Amino acid sequence: MTPTPTPSTVPPPAPTIPRFSIGYMDRSADPKVDFYRFASGGWIDRNPVPADKARWSGFNELSDYNFLLLREILESAARPGRPATHPTPRRQVGDFYVSAVNREQREKRGFAPLEPDLVAIRRLASARSVVDLVARFHRRGIPGLFSAYVAPDEKESSVYALYLTQGGLSLPDRDYYLTEGFATVREGYAIHLRRALGLLGIPAARIEREAESIARLETELAKSSRSRVDLRDPYKNYNRFTPAEIAKRYPHLRPSDYLARLGAGAPPYVVVGQPEFFDCVDRLLRTVRLADWKSYLRWNLVRSSADELHGAIENEHFDFFRRQILGQQEPEPEWKRAAITIDASVGEALGRLYVQRHFPKEAEARMAELVADLRSVFQDRLQRLPWMTDATKEKALRKFERFSAKIGHPDRYRDYSSVRVSRSDLLGNVRRAAAFEVRRNVTRIGGPVDTAEWEMTPPTVNAYFHPTKNEIVFPAGILQPPFFDVTMDDAVNYGGIGVVIGHEMTHGYDDQGRKYDADGNLKDWWTDSDAKEFESRARRIVEQFNRFEPLPNAHVNGELTAGENIADLGGLRIAYEALRRRLDDGRTPRRPIDGFTPEQRFFLSYGQIWRMNVREPEARRLLTIDPHSPGRYRVNGPLANLPEFFDAWNVPEGSPMRQPEEHRVEIW
Repeated sequence: MTPTPTPSTVPPPAPTIPRFSIGYMDRSADPKVDFYRFASGGWIDRNPVPADKARWSGFNELSDYNFLLLREILESAARPGRPATHPTPRRQVGDFYVSAVNREQREKRGFAPLEPDLVAIRRLASARSVVDLVARFHRRGIPGLFSAYVAPDEKESSVYALYLTQGGLSLPDRDYYLTEGFATVREGYAIHLRRALGLLGIPAARIEREAESIARLETELAKSSRSRVDLRDPYKNYNRFTPAEIAKRYPHLRPSDYLARLGAGAPPYVVVGQPEFFDCVDRLLRTVRLADWKSYLRWNLVRSSADELHGAIENEHFDFFRRQILGQQEPEPEWKRAAITIDASVGEALGRLYVQRHFPKEAEARMAELVADLRSVFQDRLQRLPWMTDATKEKALRKFERFSAKIGHPDRYRDYSSVRVSRSDLLGNVRRAAAFEVRRNVTRIGGPVDTAEWEMTPPTVNAYFHPTKNEIVFPAGILQPPFFDVTMDDAVNYGGIGVVIGHEMTHGYDDQGRKYDADGNLKDWWTDSDAKEFESRARRIVEQFNRFEPLPNAHVNGELTAGENIADLGGLRIAYEALRRRLDDGRTPRRPIDGFTPEQRFFLSYGQIWRMNVREPEARRLLTIDPHSPGRYRVNGPLANLPEFFDAWNVPEGSPMRQPEEHRVEIW
């Protein structure tokens, strides 16, 4: 019997809180020329990307701080103690952690954890059985061929619907298969496939053919996949099919059999995101050889399991998917990779322990005050919006009245007690947690939406707007410096978390969010003239950002990033007005700190939350797939449209940080 490893006895380093600092500035830079450099240039120069990262930013600093807190929780939970009579959150995350750091056990088992699935692949007898196995894989979180998930119905937001969408690719995006710019990555992928298949024990005589068949099949899927820009159109990606309609269009996919084996039963309809992609899938199921399907499914099994297996395949996976594609030079520490896996698998169990230790009630109360403050501003701005007619404005205000906010953590945490967690079976733990999530979701199809549910775990350093629930959500993880700091003046907090709050509010009215009504349904509530006016203003934002060139011959995609750019611009306007109101009524003293006015500190704070260094391969990946603009342009882009910024920093006409008036954009 392999002994159970004991948690590390070496105490983790003391976390450093990444606060706002004027020491991050580059005072040799001209704020009228490059405010991003002025606000954060000192930090940028002194903080190269660590070897175990593809990028390094304020988000990463806070995330690393959080992970040190989580490490302490996990190390404590993993220590042997009095046996619990039932699987408590502490016991589950502790046992999960032990399985993740049990390197000896993983090395000993090699590929053995995959053997039952490898046997199932070898026994496939027909294309019909391929679909059956895909469904069984999807039930346990193993990807392949396409994606299936359950979410609120975008046209009937009070009930859950099943969505089938494009997927099945190993590389980050279809462009990696199809464009000349990623030819080198494709060459590396071919080498990686051969190496990984060799480690799996595929005979040398077959490796080349199997690697080619995998790449060829994925390339066919990529050719039928929609672009990231097309995927942003909610109307185009909502196509409701009855069982009879979907069965007729995709006879070789056999959707009813797939759904039954997934555990979804026989829903009255299915939403197909990209019908032409499934035309391709149906054709491939008819034309691709069974041997090639076996190669493809075997590869998806290995690829999705590599991080939970032994060192040889884990290192090979890292070498391609992290070192070559992202530019990351070294893996992150094993304890951190374990924490990431646990957060992704039983995140609300871990999050409950995190909140108990690290999220004070005072922070929640202060955050609620900030949200109320910005809510009042945004509502007033909607009421006096000069370019929108009263007919549309009335519906915009009705939607805003229905808007809600969640802060910190769920009121009711997810119950993982039915998930068996073993101290010696990392991959099994991951698969069982994934199966729990699939079961939990597919049984809800057609049922009422749980409006209390969260889509991020409490330690997450992020926030989101949910269009069908018409809500903004702020996990406890982001409610810390540099975004939210109770030790700092209001100007810093309104330029940090205040802008984030305003950003998420604005998402309800960006180029996609505006298409959902007060009930969260995909429904056009705009007059034609107002829609045209909005689109004209949004188009100018797209054109502004299309001009930015972070890398030689690699521009920001203004259409892909339009929603985030609109939200940044709106968030800045709303948060700044909220601060100005506090300054005007005396709630916030109007006094300089460190030689800067409150207005200037607001913009410095905003400039610093997007500070970032990034490796070139990761920068190229982000330009391809990320709906957010790079940090420099998230700062300089919207600020160049703001008269409030010009006033705070005395930016004259003709300066790079001041858009000419005829090109300036104001939406919300």
